[in-house]
Amino acid sequence: MLTETSTHRKTYYEELRDKGYTRRDFMKFCTLFAAYMGLQSTGAAQIADALKNTPRVPVIWLHFQECTCCSESFIRSSHPIVADIILDKLSLDYSETLMAAAGHQAEEVRAKTMKDHYGEYILCVEGSVPMGGDGEYCCIGGKSALNILEETAAGAKAIIAWGSCACNGCVQAAKPNPTQATPIHKIVKGKPIVKVPGCPPIGEVMAGTIVHIITFGTLPELDGTGRPKAFYSKRIHDSCYRRPYYDAGLFVETFDDENARRGYCLYKVGCKGPSTYNSCGIMKWNNGVSFPIQSGHGCFGCSEEKFWDNGPIYQRLPNFPGFGIETSADKVGMVALGVTAAGIAAHAVATNLRKHKMVDHLIDEGKQSDRDLKLD
Repeated sequence: MLTETSTHRKTYYEELRDKGYTRRDFMKFCTLFAAYMGLQSTGAAQIADALKNTPRVPVIWLHFQECTCCSESFIRSSHPIVADIILDKLSLDYSETLMAAAGHQAEEVRAKTMKDHYGEYILCVEGSVPMGGDGEYCCIGGKSALNILEETAAGAKAIIAWGSCACNGCVQAAKPNPTQATPIHKIVKGKPIVKVPGCPPIGEVMAGTIVHIITFGTLPELDGTGRPKAFYSKRIHDSCYRRPYYDAGLFVETFDDENARRGYCLYKVGCKGPSTYNSCGIMKWNNGVSFPIQSGHGCFGCSEEKFWDNGPIYQRLPNFPGFGIETSADKVGMVALGVTAAGIAAHAVATNLRKHKMVDHLIDEGKQSDRDLKLD
């Protein structure tokens, strides 16, 4: 269990109420995230209770080798309370990108948070850490990214690695990895770490992870690689609306061909959905408007480790884990048609057998009736 936060700060509910949100707004937020997190029907009440009674948790948000797309995704979440509760009212004490302070003043804020809330604050890290060149590839305030990470992680009660850069190195770690870009979990030991990969992750996934920590005082249930199961337990392939086309053997052969205009499966033009675990097809982006596959582009597999080195982006996977018709895309259509033909044939045979049995039964009944008449 993660340690309790100090009690001298206002609760989340008090802060949101002071900002002008109604109780209805608050409960809609709690219900929304209970659904996102896959909680039972009582989940909304649990979240509401926690946010009403839990003092704000201090957050230090570090940026290293990255493009800031994770922060951009987060602040554009579909629900306005997300930005207020995390970036403003969750007390984002330090963030090079979003804070007003700069220079020595900014570094003093980080030092004060680490001292005053030792063992209480959440450390969010966006970006990989360069281990090469004695740390000279990424320096902030005269300190290397490695030094900043180590001293800040020491007093954190939990660490969240935002995005694929922090989770697996992303493009900076692609071969030949000149800066020796390294993900957070390979540097920090002995601390609870949750990975939220993606380039970038969905804003609601990021918010849901923090809300879970606030509500239950623990990290969410994680998969074998350290990702929240609520958001990374299913392949994009399994929730993709184009999946029926895959099963039927109907594929886009080249971008902008007739099959692409018909919305067929993008597997043959490089879609990595069959090997990618994420909730893009369910939660989508921009307030649930769309996601890459729906927009006509195959999945990059950006939430998977070493996706930049897993073959050319627009080259299809030769095969992928699965069973039945998923073993080879070239055979899918033939198999599907074969199964259909076999099913039709089997249905016809079964129907004919039933008909023959019925006729035989009627004949037997007729013969019995004749015998009965003769006996009379």
